[in-house]
Amino acid sequence: MSVWVLVVDVCVCATLAFLLLRRYGDLAKQQRMVLLATLLAWCLCFIIVFTIPLDVSTTIYNQCVIDNHRVISTTASRSNQTDNSSVFPTQSVSKVCHKPWSYIPDGVLPIFWRVVYWTSQSLTWLLIPFMQSYARSGAFSISGKIKTALIENAIYYGTYLFIFCSLLIYVAISPQWHLSWYNLRTIGITAANTWGLFLLVLLLGYGLVEIPRSYWLASCHGHLLAKTYFKVAKLMTEKAEAEENLEDVMEDVRGVNESIKYNHPLRKCIDTILKKCPLEYQEKLGRNMDDYEDFDDERNSCPSKKSLVKLHKQVIYAVQRHNRTQVQWQILLDEAFHLEDVAKNETSSAHQFIHSFPSVQPSRWISKYIYTPTAGTHPPTLQHLTPPGASR
Repeated sequence: MSVWVLVVDVCVCATLAFLLLRRYGDLAKQQRMVLLATLLAWCLCFIIVFTIPLDVSTTIYNQCVIDNHRVISTTASRSNQTDNSSVFPTQSVSKVCHKPWSYIPDGVLPIFWRVVYWTSQSLTWLLIPFMQSYARSGAFSISGKIKTALIENAIYYGTYLFIFCSLLIYVAISPQWHLSWYNLRTIGITAANTWGLFLLVLLLGYGLVEIPRSYWLASCHGHLLAKTYFKVAKLMTEKAEAEENLEDVMEDVRGVNESIKYNHPLRKCIDTILKKCPLEYQEKLGRNMDDYEDFDDERNSCPSKKSLVKLHKQVIYAVQRHNRTQVQWQILLDEAFHLEDVAKNETSSAHQFIHSFPSVQPSRWISKYIYTPTAGTHPPTLQHLTPPGASR
């Protein structure tokens, strides 16, 4: 095999990332730049995972070839040094190197890993944080959004700059090191890796304990249902706060919408804010607006552009928070109803899983032919295990 193995690997990773993006994202409503950055970031994550086995197999084969070459060279050297009258020359058995099907030619992987590494660095430290701050910015111009994004990322970039300066001072005072472009690049890579390893340790410290424990406790439906009830109560409070916050922000929008009429210079800013509001609020604000009422400086107290920028940012945050809590609320309710149905059907004499709230969505083929209502009454053996300290 040639470099086509790597090409197929990249294509598979790109396809997998696209399917996940299509599953969890709304492709029609998102901008192309956002979709491209997200697709590239997810694709790079999969590429790293799927390419490491290819790199390992290629490295093992190359190391085997190098070892055989050393054995042959050593044998030839010893044969030249022995006496011509020697009957039994020195010989050494070399290993048989089997070329793997995933072998990649020399020189391809180093270039490939450099492209993956520096693209990931650019996305992590430059593009994605900048795009997040740019999208949350309340400014109405491109230059204003860029300025706001740079200011908001000052702390994020400051941590990286602090690590970089610390390593730079260490290199400057160390006698065995000399400042050069190669050393500066090495310091930058080390600083980025230090930050990444710090986050990795935190995530592994949580994930290595929480993820296995959550799967183990998921076998106990009673514990899982009680935990879901707790999550529902907590999310209900967050949902109420999000709705109340959205109502307050929409009230402020209604005030500035009534104070700034269509002939005012800042009316374009108001129209931009209204586009970010939910549809039901846009209809209410549109009905309450008098198109033919002229603006009067003495009668109306108009807000400044700075206050409109702040209001615009509040609208973006309030709408995102409201939408997020609504989606989380629906998902959590479906999970709670499903666990309640499981608890009811465990004590039911009917050998068929009965849903309290049947789904309005069309059934998939796996629900029709494999995981049928009759099969749903026979859970896996893992679900009959009771974790220590948990009550059913």
